[in-house]
Amino acid sequence: MNYCASPFAYQRRATREVRVGHVGIGGSNPIRVQSMITCDTMDTAASIQQTLDLAAVGCEIVRITAPTVKDAANLQHIVAGLRERGCNVPIVADIHFKPEAALEAAKWVEKVRINPGNYADSKKFKILEYTDAQYAAELERIRERFTPLVLFMKEHGRAMRIGTNHGSLSDRIMNRYGDTPLGMVESALEFARIARDLGFHDFMFSMKSSNPKVMIEAYRLLVARLYELEAGEASSRNDEPASNVDSDPRCSSFVIRHSSWLYPIHLGVTEAGDGEDGRIKSAIGIGSLLNDGIGDTIRVSLTEDSVHEIPVAQALVASVAARIPNSDFRSPNSALSYDPFSYTRRATGRLERDGVALGAEELVRVVIRQASFAQIAHKVKAMGDYQPEIIYENARIAEIDPRDPGAFVQINASILPQFVTVCDGLDLPVIAAFRLLAARLDPRHPILLKDTLENSELRPPNPEFLPTLLTAATNIGALLCDGIGDAVLVQGEPAPGQSLRLAYNILQAAGSRIFKTDYVACPSCGRTLFNLQITTAKIKAATAHLKGVKIAIMGCIVNGPGEMADADFGYVGGAPGKVNLYVGKTPVKFNIPEAEAVDRLQDLIREHGKWVDAPLPVLAV
Repeated sequence: MNYCASPFAYQRRATREVRVGHVGIGGSNPIRVQSMITCDTMDTAASIQQTLDLAAVGCEIVRITAPTVKDAANLQHIVAGLRERGCNVPIVADIHFKPEAALEAAKWVEKVRINPGNYADSKKFKILEYTDAQYAAELERIRERFTPLVLFMKEHGRAMRIGTNHGSLSDRIMNRYGDTPLGMVESALEFARIARDLGFHDFMFSMKSSNPKVMIEAYRLLVARLYELEAGEASSRNDEPASNVDSDPRCSSFVIRHSSWLYPIHLGVTEAGDGEDGRIKSAIGIGSLLNDGIGDTIRVSLTEDSVHEIPVAQALVASVAARIPNSDFRSPNSALSYDPFSYTRRATGRLERDGVALGAEELVRVVIRQASFAQIAHKVKAMGDYQPEIIYENARIAEIDPRDPGAFVQINASILPQFVTVCDGLDLPVIAAFRLLAARLDPRHPILLKDTLENSELRPPNPEFLPTLLTAATNIGALLCDGIGDAVLVQGEPAPGQSLRLAYNILQAAGSRIFKTDYVACPSCGRTLFNLQITTAKIKAATAHLKGVKIAIMGCIVNGPGEMADADFGYVGGAPGKVNLYVGKTPVKFNIPEAEAVDRLQDLIREHGKWVDAPLPVLAV
């Protein structure tokens, strides 16, 4: 299966256009930026003001949760208030669990997002084997529940997002496909087939997860399946010219037909968290897919005020907006070194540099240049978890132009593993260059990844940190999620300490090296049952010293229980002022008063043997 025109050359995926009010998504439209307000939907004034604030900083589409029919009905007043103030930003209603709320919301907004995992299903984590007949009966039940909404939206010109979340797959999907990217894709396609049967095509897909690897694999698998369905659709049209039937849907010149399966894609990493970590995780997931030409609208989900999401999203879009289709090099004779749909780290030999082992099953190492090391040599021991491990100039690294077949002859003939990287100064996209290097290099040779191929001595002295962070996270993170890379060098950031911190945080966000507490924290919305920003800060203050422990902080039950499966412990809003605590995806403590919940979380971590006391601060002598 293929998920893009070429993993070595940028070409934006061709899609049909879907109109959301006056804003077009997909087709020839630019990649759109959207976000979500965080206040209670019944607070009309706050909802209007937060939407105006988002529109003022460049948000093109705004989503508002509608957890009940009452909330959905209040969208009428929110939209009316916005239009009275001259704000025409399209509004999306976010629906979970209640088809009745979706039907009410569709009266007032331009788009409705439904989650196929809970739109017509309740998640009870039951183990149940479905026969084919039982499964078919479940699909028919879903069709009955979903059809009224589809017909209403078709009649009234509304758009829809079929948005799968990794954390809220239905029991039916879980028990047939498992907690997998395949399950995520099939969950969405079941609803898409119903919509298409009813002649409704104004929809798009999303495949969100808090784990960038899962998110990337799910989107790739979705797009590959859509290409397969499109090809099948084309082969069945015997009455059309063969030249049209045989057109490759991955080509930008492909003609989009009325019945095409090439729907737009909404990208997002859910529960990315806050601060630098949240931006890095978002860049790894969203940035890597944008660089493969996938994505027509994006939302960066941060546990911060929503307006802070927009500059991050705009910078990610800008990173690919200037790229010219087919301008990058192609390598049709090089097979990929990785499976795009299933993560496996590239197998290499083991070697040692500066007394540090790398390659094989060793940790992915952090490299620094000698000039940078000289600036921090006097304080390395005080740098804690962010210390450099290998000095570039001491590491006997072979630098290669991956386009030159002759450059590989001597290295691939070597019996012993060699440490290899792409040389600086090449006019090549970083991701494509390292993919080609990995494809042509014998698997036993470890690879050093770089965030940029610009000569480090020629870089600007004080680059803006956000673009530097997003570039490094996108380039290095995407390759790590492809299974490529045994060491990393961040050279786009000139400050040595900051560059080392960035390198380690990218490894953590990509799941390649866990060296500190890992947090999965959702962005706030109208469903949230406590202040996420304040609560997340409290939990971090109490647990940030627990290296390798993963804690999920969820404002409500929509994604909470499902995302617990990817965490050691979970802190989930269960009711106003009440918190439920989880171990994995199992709830173990219920209705804890919010004032006590952080302490009780610490007790739970102790009960399961993962608590250590925080180290005492080092006093200056």
